[in-house]
Amino acid sequence: MSPAPTDSLLSVPECFIDTPDAWKRFVDEQSSSGRLDVCSIDTEADSMHSYETKLCLIQFSVRDQLAIIDPLKIGLENLTDFPAFIDQYDQVWMHGADYDISMFSMTFEWAPQTILDTQIAARLLGVTRFGLANLLEDEYGIRLSKQSQKADWSKRPLSEKMLDYAFNDVRYLIDLGERFVERLEERGRDEWFFESCYSARNNVFERDSRPESEAWRIAGWGKLSPRGLNYLRHLWQWRDDECRKLDRPAFKFLGNKEVFRMVQNLESDKNPDPPRYLKPQYVRRMHDAIKTAEKVDRKDYPAKRVRGNGIRLEIDEAKFEAIRKFRNQISDELGIEGTVIATRFSMEKLSSNNLPNEEKLDGLMKWQRELLSPVLNL
Repeated sequence: MSPAPTDSLLSVPECFIDTPDAWKRFVDEQSSSGRLDVCSIDTEADSMHSYETKLCLIQFSVRDQLAIIDPLKIGLENLTDFPAFIDQYDQVWMHGADYDISMFSMTFEWAPQTILDTQIAARLLGVTRFGLANLLEDEYGIRLSKQSQKADWSKRPLSEKMLDYAFNDVRYLIDLGERFVERLEERGRDEWFFESCYSARNNVFERDSRPESEAWRIAGWGKLSPRGLNYLRHLWQWRDDECRKLDRPAFKFLGNKEVFRMVQNLESDKNPDPPRYLKPQYVRRMHDAIKTAEKVDRKDYPAKRVRGNGIRLEIDEAKFEAIRKFRNQISDELGIEGTVIATRFSMEKLSSNNLPNEEKLDGLMKWQRELLSPVLNL
């Protein structure tokens, strides 16, 4: 299939909105246009550069207009009507919406009710390179620069290169999404798509509702003893305090893998062996945090839990292998990745001996259950 021409998409008018008055005029114009069937949105934040992540840009498109909305210049107090503005639209297209939903949830305690995600659509069509740049190259034959991908979006003024990057993030989404839906309908997967988008949206809200007091449980925590968890909680808090003072994201100060490595050393009664690039004052305060951790009574160590508050799964290995084999067979037949049909954790639950049947199916969508039903015997 040859790439489609992009002239009409490249000629759509663009505007940059950075004052409350300009925002009000834009809302009035769009709301009174009578064209409220579909829009697309994207966000840019400064999570790569600051301790406290903040929403720096909102990109917006309809069929005949592109806009960049600047929350930092307009002020969030003047954007309280943004959720109601977006909720006017019947469909809201996004790409890889997970992070953007989190940003909207954090900023407005809201996210669009009906989000259609081009990344989910691509995966259900069997596309293996489903980053937006890859999709645009495959569909339209264009190559977009990725230079601004890790830019500091909190700095002003924005360069022309950054503005081009931001506009292009939404320029093609509506057209791309509608192409994908047409193909999904042809393959009888459109209902899978709509259910998957709805589920993905809700999963982000469930994940973001995790108590802040549990944020220290970074990847790998389940492997630690209660004593190790106690060290982890204190070292995570030490790092968080340092990052807050420096206004720096955690990964730019000390990555989770390094924190976890030091905790494992402490759990084994070894020296934590901090990285050499840490300045002496940071290391000194780290050792103070370790001393504080060592004063904690054993009964006050953090709870050792498995997979959240759930019980330890007793896996029937033969059943797990049968489900995995069947999933892979279906995956090959449909031409989509196996994890789209069922993740390893989903298959572990399905093959467990100590979960009620209704709990085994938790997390699986209707279309996934139907595909797997021949091997479930529930």
